[in-house]
Amino acid sequence: MEIDEQQYAAEQTASVRALVQRSHGGPEDLTLTTGHRRPAPGPGEYLIRVGAAGVNFADVMQTRGAYGSGPLAPYVAGFEAAGEIIGAGPDVERPLPLGTHVVGTGPGAFAQYMTMPAAGVVPVPPGWSDAAALGLVLNWATALAALKPLGEIKPGEVVLVHAAAGGVGQAAVRLARHYGARVIATASPAKHDTVKALGADEVLDSRRSDLAEEIIRLTGGVDLVLESVGQATFATSLAVARPFTGRVVVFGAASGDATLTTHDLVFTHQVQIKGLHIGALATAAPSLYESLLVELEALVAAGVYTPGTPQVHPLAEGAAVLRELESGRTRGKHALDPWR
Repeated sequence: MEIDEQQYAAEQTASVRALVQRSHGGPEDLTLTTGHRRPAPGPGEYLIRVGAAGVNFADVMQTRGAYGSGPLAPYVAGFEAAGEIIGAGPDVERPLPLGTHVVGTGPGAFAQYMTMPAAGVVPVPPGWSDAAALGLVLNWATALAALKPLGEIKPGEVVLVHAAAGGVGQAAVRLARHYGARVIATASPAKHDTVKALGADEVLDSRRSDLAEEIIRLTGGVDLVLESVGQATFATSLAVARPFTGRVVVFGAASGDATLTTHDLVFTHQVQIKGLHIGALATAAPSLYESLLVELEALVAAGVYTPGTPQVHPLAEGAAVLRELESGRTRGKHALDPWR
């Protein structure tokens, strides 16, 4: 695709719209602003004209200063986006052509322009929109990492997926079924139809008081638990995992931190617990992360991973979307359009 030089020259001098987090008081302090200078790509970075920005629970945590190594307010919010490469800084290895649409992560995604580390971008699959590609390097990569290299999923095993109606949860249900597992999912009752349609064998109310007992009754014990809720479900996750062979992969704590002691592991819950942060994995184990992207590409080609259908909102609605996400009233992937 050719770049319209006059269009981008005009855009370079225009005011840039962005959502700025003014304090760590929560989504209420997320403000739509104009007049920002367009960012310039540094070494190893692309300049991206954002087509769609992904909304994630980590964004909520950042608004409250609760995300590890998150930005300090004030800052342009958001970190996941898909869009068009319109510039590149120095030292980009094997640069993609200008005009290529990519999906990736970087600071300041809730804006019309952002920069992204070039090493972490993935081309948007042919025929997909920018919005449809959101989730590839976060939601789907997280779900795949939790299930395969960390979770060591095998056909016929039982997998428990908490928060199964969310972005990672929906990807996890679909992938676990694809890899031959029996899937037990939890979600609020209003979201059960959505999760069931993804292929979950059983969908349970995440707030029922006898959740652990019901899962044991249905399964006799779970081989792999994908834990992203934290305090509200962590005790259940430990209780239902099979002793010694059961794995619990922890990649979130939406309801708050849970505690675990060495005494618990030795005398009560003899399970394997693994932590996952997809950004840290990409940095610490780049070859493993690359293998995830290769497998995701194969899943796209095989039709297992189909274009996403996020609910796209105007940029000005960002604060409201984060409030809905924080309260648990959303399902699936949500995105912001910075040009609306």
